[in-house]
Amino acid sequence: AIAITEQPISVSVPVGFSFTLRCRAQGRTTLQYQWFCQHQSDCRLIPGATNHDLPIIAEQTQLYTCRVNDLHRNAVFSDWVKVEVHQCVARGLPPRLWQGEPVIVLDPSEQRVEVGQPLQLHCAAMGVPAPSYQWYRNGNLLEQQKRKKLWITHAKASDSGTYLCCASNRLGEHWTNAVDVHIGEQSQPTSLCCKSPGVRCKIALLVGNNRYQHHPNLLAPVRDVFELSCLLKHLGFQVVSLLD
Repeated sequence: AIAITEQPISVSVPVGFSFTLRCRAQGRTTLQYQWFCQHQSDCRLIPGATNHDLPIIAEQTQLYTCRVNDLHRNAVFSDWVKVEVHQCVARGLPPRLWQGEPVIVLDPSEQRVEVGQPLQLHCAAMGVPAPSYQWYRNGNLLEQQKRKKLWITHAKASDSGTYLCCASNRLGEHWTNAVDVHIGEQSQPTSLCCKSPGVRCKIALLVGNNRYQHHPNLLAPVRDVFELSCLLKHLGFQVVSLLD
């Protein structure tokens, strides 16, 4: 029987980063190793990768596994691990003496979402081993949100709040910036119709044009429209103004 005693680990690293995947096993005879990688749906043997250590220079995100077999043709496979490669990271990341502790490379952004619509927040971190994620809202742990992408299928008003995520591995933890999420009803378009029956409405349409074909350009059409709009509103008009 063959027993794997050290599994390879998933990592999340910048493009060009050098590291080594490791696999160790024990058996009754001499053991042979062979590494495989998978990108999208293409799984292939890595030529020459027949050692228990696999040196890698990160180029693209891929999955890796190692096959271990003995002289009796018994074989086992290691766990599949993911090498996530970040193509674009800010200058200065990772730090020069980086040991693999989590480093945030993508912070979530503020969101305004209508009630019933999906809510998505994204973050990302580098780390060796690859970090795990935990989201929080208003300081409270969100039990079901343990991925780098937070997803709520149908947002509710109670989902509003301040969100942030913690990325952690055995070497430490790092928090994203906190962002506000606003969940509200769809805003209704402003109506120009009078709501009181029997009351005659006064509506003014102002057009500030600075591109006349047969007239010199106006000096300050924006200011003129603004001042005239204020005057008409004072006289009880509902005003719609257009510029160019």
